Amino acid sequence: MPSQSPELIAVSRRWYKMITARGDRELKSFLSKSSHLRFAGTSDGEMWLGPAVREAIDAHFDEVPVIIKKEELAGEAFEEGSVGWSFFNHRFWFETVEEPIEFRTTLIFALEVNCWKIIHRHASIPRSNLSVFGNEHTAIKELMEAAQKGFSLGQREGLASIMFTDIVGSSILVETLGDQRWSGIIADHFHSLRKNIEQCGGQFVKSLSDGTMSSFSSARQALQAAQLIQAELAQDDAEPNIGVRIGLHTGDVVQSDEDFFGTVVNKAARITSMAGSGEVYVSDATCVLVGDQNGINFSKSMRVSLSGFEGEHLVHRLKIQK
Repeated sequence: MPSQSPELIAVSRRWYKMITARGDRELKSFLSKSSHLRFAGTSDGEMWLGPAVREAIDAHFDEVPVIIKKEELAGEAFEEGSVGWSFFNHRFWFETVEEPIEFRTTLIFALEVNCWKIIHRHASIPRSNLSVFGNEHTAIKELMEAAQKGFSLGQREGLASIMFTDIVGSSILVETLGDQRWSGIIADHFHSLRKNIEQCGGQFVKSLSDGTMSSFSSARQALQAAQLIQAELAQDDAEPNIGVRIGLHTGDVVQSDEDFFGTVVNKAARITSMAGSGEVYVSDATCVLVGDQNGINFSKSMRVSLSGFEGEHLVHRLKIQK
């Protein structure tokens, strides 16, 4: 079965970083030497194949206007055996273009002499089906919206505490350590998180770039896992020092296969973004469910606005037991 690939996330980000550079960037070193190499772009006729793509790739991107800024909107990667793939969604600001342009790119990798090489690349600029076909395609959109609201055929519903973790300052660490070393560090980090989450009765749902999402049937177990994760990281004196923020929220979720949907997931993610390195923030719902239990204490409470949610929301900072 395919698995999440921190290594291919790192390789892909290095590729995009090199694209924004100018001059001597050696993009061809990322590409396969195979005759099966394929390179597809957004314009008519941008469908090239074979080794000639490698020789022209730097010149191709030199024709692109200077990129003055880029923003990663989404990124994920998977691997299975000798094949891997990544999907990224970026927004680019160009020197000669007034408005930013969004690009969606899929990279397919093959292992060549134990190194991942791009064998297929496809990029596109989003255009509405209405402008192309005269009507919008809504089936998938409606299904996703239904899942978000908790109404999807064949799914399981119930109360759960959702926990997100996120590494603080990961982009600086990647820049300093390099892709190869960072991919090993992040893999070890995810392994340690999974061990702590499952030890406390939780389910490690998935990794998300440099973060994770997990689910617990008990709010107390979720808070115990968060304490355990932060306590272990605080005691780890190895370099690099990894700082993690954690956020939790409890409510009704919908589970499909091994993933979870619902507003509880979105709210947990928003709460996570508020925390700093070494901190755990939880929603008022999670706090109320646990109550005043031994070993679970909170040091700070505040009312905040959360993106995508109306009004103010009470959140609490969990005390970490040293």
